[in-house]
Amino acid sequence: MTESDPFGAIREFEHDGETYKMADLTALEEEGLCELDKLPVSIRVLLESVIRNMDGENVTADDVRNAASWEPDVPDVEMPFQPSRVVLQDLTGVPAVVDLAALRSAVDRKDQDPSIVEPEIPCDLVIDHSVQVDYFGDEDAYEKNVELEYERNEERYRSIKWAQQAFDNFEVVPPGTGIVHQVNLEHLGRVVHNREEDGDQWLFPDSLVGTDSHTPMIGGIGVVGWGVGGIEAEAAMLGQPITMGLPEVVGVRLEGDLPEGATATDLVLHLTEKLREVGVVDRFVEFYGPGVENLTVADRATISNMAPEQGSTISMFPVDDKTLEYLELTGRDEDHIELVKEYLEAQGLFGEQDPEFTETVEFDLSTVEPSLAGHKKPHSRIPMGDLDDHFPNLLEEQNVVEADGAAAVEQGLDLDDKVPVTLEDGTDVEIGHGSVLVSAITSCTNTSNPSVMLAAGLLARNAVEKGLDVPDYVKTSLAPGSRVVTAYLEESGLMDYMEELGYSVVGYGCTTCIGNSGPLQDPIEDAIDEHDLWATSVLSGNRNFEARIHPKIAANYLASPPLVVAYGLAGNMDIDLEEEPLGTDDEGEPVYLEDIWPSTDEIHDMVHNSVSPEMFEEKYASVYEGDERWEALDAPTGEVYDWDDESTYIREPPFFQDFPLEEPGVEDIANARCLMTLGDTVTTDHISPAGPFGEDLPAGQWLKERGVEPYEFNTYGSRRGNHEVMMRGTFANVRIENEMLDGKQGGYAKHLPSGEETTVFEASERYRDDDTPLIVMSGEEFGTGSSRDWAAKGTDLLGIRATIAKSYERIYRDNLLGMGVLPLQFEDGEGWEELGLDGTEVFSIEGLDDGLEMNDELTVVAEDDDGETTEFNVTAQVSTPAAVKYIENGGVLHLVLRRLLTEE
Repeated sequence: MTESDPFGAIREFEHDGETYKMADLTALEEEGLCELDKLPVSIRVLLESVIRNMDGENVTADDVRNAASWEPDVPDVEMPFQPSRVVLQDLTGVPAVVDLAALRSAVDRKDQDPSIVEPEIPCDLVIDHSVQVDYFGDEDAYEKNVELEYERNEERYRSIKWAQQAFDNFEVVPPGTGIVHQVNLEHLGRVVHNREEDGDQWLFPDSLVGTDSHTPMIGGIGVVGWGVGGIEAEAAMLGQPITMGLPEVVGVRLEGDLPEGATATDLVLHLTEKLREVGVVDRFVEFYGPGVENLTVADRATISNMAPEQGSTISMFPVDDKTLEYLELTGRDEDHIELVKEYLEAQGLFGEQDPEFTETVEFDLSTVEPSLAGHKKPHSRIPMGDLDDHFPNLLEEQNVVEADGAAAVEQGLDLDDKVPVTLEDGTDVEIGHGSVLVSAITSCTNTSNPSVMLAAGLLARNAVEKGLDVPDYVKTSLAPGSRVVTAYLEESGLMDYMEELGYSVVGYGCTTCIGNSGPLQDPIEDAIDEHDLWATSVLSGNRNFEARIHPKIAANYLASPPLVVAYGLAGNMDIDLEEEPLGTDDEGEPVYLEDIWPSTDEIHDMVHNSVSPEMFEEKYASVYEGDERWEALDAPTGEVYDWDDESTYIREPPFFQDFPLEEPGVEDIANARCLMTLGDTVTTDHISPAGPFGEDLPAGQWLKERGVEPYEFNTYGSRRGNHEVMMRGTFANVRIENEMLDGKQGGYAKHLPSGEETTVFEASERYRDDDTPLIVMSGEEFGTGSSRDWAAKGTDLLGIRATIAKSYERIYRDNLLGMGVLPLQFEDGEGWEELGLDGTEVFSIEGLDDGLEMNDELTVVAEDDDGETTEFNVTAQVSTPAAVKYIENGGVLHLVLRRLLTEE
């Protein structure tokens, strides 16, 4: 034992004639600090990171003791976690690149070496969020969509390509390769790292954070990883430990097997519903029990992918023989697979585990039935047979129709009425409430799973052979998560049938699930507007929040890929597919879902005969090279980015301009105004700019003033490297409702004390001119949804100093902290409505002048126009010492920059 290794945990490990270093967990058991077999696997992985990175300063022996102290009744202690790598997708990755470039520019302005800004751990950016479904239904759709993708995003891609050459520890997977989580699962994930550090070869568990909330999908192969905002990911890249409280760990004991006709997607929707009921927010989830071995690794990954929808930070499975078989199937090196097993066995991390958990949940796989989730929450499961009752009830609840099905509004349609529409090619169709206008096999949730993808192909084959077709008004698409999916669909001979029904490949990326579904035809959109139609979409993704899929589609449903095809064939969601036919065959006889649904044995045989390691080896052989379009990009070079002041895509953000080396600290917030009062479940989709926007909005007006025509606007996501556009689009979602404005939807606010109604951005600018600080008040689950860093960056740039909510989604809360915005929480049972507030008051937040402490209790005083005051207590959602430092420094990147500039 030494001063740098007080537990004697750094030991040698021999494998195949090679000697490695490792942080041996058994040393802590020998020292009496823990009983390893009682610790959840995820806690052991975190503990290994703490031991290995202990340096006596950033990570101390006390941190090791804290991490080792985990027990079901979790101690209230913090630990610093350093992941082994970071993954980014391009919508959140471009802002990260812009921030890194801005940090280098700031260092350069201080006459210091800009190369001191360099990722300290490996980072992979996968460009997957920019392709849009403009073209669909034909074999040329992919090429046409990719051409448009490059045309729209060339400047963004040049900045990413600059980063690839400017930073040593930064790799880029170019467009057209696949979805970040599937690429991560099939190729980037190592399970165990073999890495040289300071001249020594080390072995340690793979772990990561990623700038997409579905990063936990990697838990399907036993890797600890979760989603963070771009801000937190940048800090991790720059060597900052993630200081976190020890998490509670929920064990889900699986037993039984899936019944005939049930898919992994159906299982996911059941588990998501179950875990939301249990309550797993801010908790880790581990699956164990006899049912685990009945799930393929692809099934496990499908479950892990939905961790954010379940509410958990991670959802992971053990590494076992099936994991090793998956590594072999996906083309991983045989020697590495042997190393994975031997190392994890030495650490006690291989195979079935039965540790202690904070809480245990039982789930029987045999109870799963075909299901969907909707109409706007991924955890709102609906048994397939209940959909024909669900939809009329939904329309009645939304005051679209009366109880008898009659239209509830003057220009609306009755429940069963149809309106004729002539499509742009002259085809006449009829649509009404419930018509499926988008049927999309999309997202990493399912496209990583050959069983459900080949099931969709088999169902398509059977449908074609029965003479069924998809109605012309349905926009169909297939966006595989990797090129391997296309390879095995072609190998199986099923791609032809998919294409015949219109499910041709439109791109390799996250399309419909993030709102990149592309436009509907103008006649269809006109009919929706004219008759207030509640049209629907069905997709195999993981998110269905309102206005996310398409602003004109009111109800969105998640389903397995074969059910996506089935509802595409039916053309309507107001149907019971257990009892009603999908259509008729060539003889006019009804065809039911059970007539074309493939058997489990047939699906398994197709997977066995169609998927091979050679496919993965071939498709990932040149994963970082890209196609001729990527090679032809003329990107900037050099250590410091050459900013273009005329650019409307990439602009230097204002975060580090005139940067003071002194820490600003905190102080009371006095005479603040409330910009918005919001209800429950305001998502990051509502807060962060996403999707297309028009010239009547502040972002569109800014672009028009610079000569950009509306058809060139692209999407908010494509302009995430431009703070001028993004801050103007924050809180501007068409569905957001500022309750200070009596039911009006959209990004509007009331400027006070004038009482004038204007846009959120324009109101914030007027407050800024008057040096008036701002707050926002909200209800439960503030910021739920995707890990969009601009939800916090935009909040900061609008001048919002603090938010007050009943509860927060973890990633949004952490992003606010990372931007120096103070997240405050009402006391239990209180909220702005319960306190009798309406947002017109003047607010002061007291208790900060003496400094900020973890979970500080602060006082808010609200004074109305009559001079009456309401005083209430709030808790600062600042639970770690690092988070306190972020607030004191104005954000995590400000803290990092100060440290870089002041290090001797």
